[in-house]
Amino acid sequence: QAADSKREQFRQYLEKSGVLDVLTKVLAALYEEPEKPSSALDFLKHHLGASAPENPELEALRLEVAEMKEKYEAVLEENKKLKTKVKVY
Repeated sequence: QAADSKREQFRQYLEKSGVLDVLTKVLAALYEEPEKPSSALDFLKHHLGASAPENPELEALRLEVAEMKEKYEAVLEENKKLKTKVKVY
């Protein structure tokens, strides 16, 4: 009885949070695919990932990575110049 109650509470939690709707839509999309993908799990991951809201921290990290790439390229260029100078001496 207690296990059934916990299951029902969990089901209600999933329903209220919208998880059941999203899973149902993704599984329906997989069902309606004319040619089934070779990996159903990859299909689910792709579609669930695409429907997830964008994490604000993710954009900040993307910007940080872009800045770091620019700095890295500048350091590589400086390194080249310094190596050339060292060869001269």
